[in-house]
Parts: sequence; structure tokens; C-alpha cells
Amino acid sequence: MDEQIREAFGQLHAGEALKENTKAALDRARNRRRRPMGYLAAAAVCLVLLLAGLGGYHYYFTPTTYLSVDINPSLELGINRFDKVVSVRAWNEDGQELADSLELNLLDYQEALERLVASQSIADRLAAGELLSITVAGEDEAQCSRLLAGAEACTAGQENVQCHHGDAETLEEAHHAGLSLGKYQAFLELQALDPTVTAEDVAGLTMREIRDWIWSLEQGTAVESTPAGNGHGHRHGWSGHE
Repeated sequence: MDEQIREAFGQLHAGEALKENTKAALDRARNRRRRPMGYLAAAAVCLVLLLAGLGGYHYYFTPTTYLSVDINPSLELGINRFDKVVSVRAWNEDGQELADSLELNLLDYQEALERLVASQSIADRLAAGELLSITVAGEDEAQCSRLLAGAEACTAGQENVQCHHGDAETLEEAHHAGLSLGKYQAFLELQALDPTVTAEDVAGLTMREIRDWIWSLEQGTAVESTPAGNGHGHRHGWSGHE
């Protein structure tokens, strides 16, 4: 009798152990089935976060307005929707040297302009009577108007500085011609007076030289000491803001 009881309890324990083992095996199987879904969900979350991060990066670092700064050096500042400098493009060697000498990226556009105007390169040229053109262009008219007003404010009191408005279409044309926007707009004025003038003719000129050339054509006179019309024979035109 005692032996039979022990065998019965042994079978009972064996049955309970079997059930526990079976339950554990089933749980492991279910976990294995669920795990890929968990991994996929986690991967999906990571992908969404990555895309959101890339989208935010693109949103911040995409220029919405451009500032063309021309005196020779010539630079173009790309300004984002928050009025911060997110790109700096040089249009000639002097412009590249100036860009390399200043830390302009991520500055507020007014601070960047103030640094440019105060730089030795531009300050010396202005003191020598050269002309500085700051041209604002972009598709956001409200931002363009705001930046134009800011450019005028931060250069107020400076002689031989002109701030004016451009447009996105002319900006694209300027790039295709290999010129900065400010120089390209002056080139269009010059070409209207003399259709034989090409973009290559003005690429290496300062803004003063281009304006002197324009003035000489308007007056029907020759600019002094000018191969192809580039010289300093006249001092006419810019002394303030439009």
C-alpha cells in the first residue's frame, strides 16, 4: 500500500513537472513569435526618429533668403528661416580669403554683416573709396523685406554702401552666369547701355569699376585707364542707401 501511494505521488509530481515544462516551452515559443514583431516595432520607432531628425536638420540648414555682399571680395550668405547664416559662398579668390578669415556660419545675419563690414579687407576698401553692394533675394518676400531693413540698419552711417532688393529668378540667372547677384545686377545695367559687354568682362572688376563704367556710358565719356572700360577715372554714384 505504501509503495502504491509513493508511486501515485511520484506520478502526480511527474505530471506537474511535465505540465510546468510544457508551459515553459509554450511560453518560449510565444516569445520567439512575438520577438520579431518587437524588433520591427523598435526599428520602426528608430526610423521615425531618424527621419524626424534628418527633416529637422534639413529644415534648419536650408537657406530661404540670400545676401549678396559685393565690393570685390564677393560673398553670398545663405540665410535660413530663422535669420541665421547657414551657408557662405565665395565668388572670387578675395571672397574666399575673406570667408576663411571670419566665422560667419550660424551667426545672426546682422552680426555676420557687421563682421564683414568691420573686417580689414572691406574697411580698407571702403576707406579707399570703393563701393559696397548688399543685395537681398529670395522667395519669402516678408523675410527679404526684413533682412533688407536689417542690412540698412547695420550699415547706416557707412559711406559708399548701397542695400537693395533682388529676386529669386535673377539670383538663379546670376549663378548661371558665374556672378554674384549684386555684380550681376550691375552687369545688366551695363549691358543695357552696351550690349557687347559680357559677364566675363565684369567678373574681375570691383563694384566701383563697374559703376564708373556705367556712368561713363551714360555720360558718353570714356573711363580713364581702362582696358575694356575698367578703371577709376570717375567717382560717381553711390554715397548712401536706396
